[in-house]
Amino acid sequence: MREDLDLTRVPQHVAIIMDGNGRWAKQRGMLRVQGHRAGLETLREVVRHSQRLGVKYLTVYAFSTENWKRPQDEVSGIFKLVVKYVQSELAELCANNVHVSVLGDWDALGVPEESKESLRKLIGTTKENTGLHFNIALNYGGRAEIVNAVNKILAEGLDKIDEQTLSDHMYTAGMPDPDVIIRTSGENRLSNFLTWQSAYSEIVLTPVFWPEFTNDEYEKCIVEFQKRDRRFGGHK
Repeated sequence: MREDLDLTRVPQHVAIIMDGNGRWAKQRGMLRVQGHRAGLETLREVVRHSQRLGVKYLTVYAFSTENWKRPQDEVSGIFKLVVKYVQSELAELCANNVHVSVLGDWDALGVPEESKESLRKLIGTTKENTGLHFNIALNYGGRAEIVNAVNKILAEGLDKIDEQTLSDHMYTAGMPDPDVIIRTSGENRLSNFLTWQSAYSEIVLTPVFWPEFTNDEYEKCIVEFQKRDRRFGGHK
């Protein structure tokens, strides 16, 4: 652990935009899907380290609604990795009491059935776990989530809508908003990630590609978060 990391002020909810797999692979003369495979190893360790740090909620951006625009072989490779992840990690996730949720329209037409079955197994097997709440945003878009929430509210016939009503119909209902959103690879945008929930999230950017996101880099991002003066629209 870094000496400058205050374990008494670790963010309750960390969200991560896992960016840079393809560019990492390209720099090494590899296929983009090989970058995604390397990124899967990073994800495995980030889940473990989140538990060590005492993070309560971890949300990662795995596949956006816009990612369907990518080449078919890359998209297919990503969904195959979903299956691989469940096969390799389910036992450890259960042993470590990790509760997994999947945010997004992951059961939609176009998502391979094998991936859907794996996700159903992952969600069902971990649903009673009470430790780290691990959210995987898959076939997810922040604007689509808001539209989905509004449609659910309309279907219920509610005649009054306030911020709490919307929050209660989001995929993250019952969870705290992210304290910090970390984005790897040096990009400076949220890319339609947690559009509603990020209103007062701190944003920490790191230039490293996701496959190079080490535990030390993770801790550096949290230290940067701990330096921020969070006023939520007020002043001190």
